[in-house]
Amino acid sequence: MNITDVKVYPVEEDKLKAYVTITLDHCFVIRDLKVIHGASGLFIAMPAKRRKDGTYKDIAHPLNADTRTQMERAILQEYERHQQTGMGAMGSFLTSAEAD
Repeated sequence: MNITDVKVYPVEEDKLKAYVTITLDHCFVIRDLKVIHGASGLFIAMPAKRRKDGTYKDIAHPLNADTRTQMERAILQEYERHQQTGMGAMGSFLTSAEAD
């Protein structure tokens, strides 16, 4: 699995810094990931749905630590690039394999 595109949609909120959409292998999109500023820095929250009892359940999430790390690295890299360049509503990231 390769993350072939990352789009960042910044927001002006206290802890929520951006919504993110990623594309996997040019054929599967995951929307509504969040970049959140927590007590120990930035982290990625997976898209979730609120249940009737008020708790949240992830809609999509990585099944292992390596995949989570790969996703976090790609998303935070694009978020930081977006912050440094002051881009408009979206940024776009291509993996090194895609750039060749």
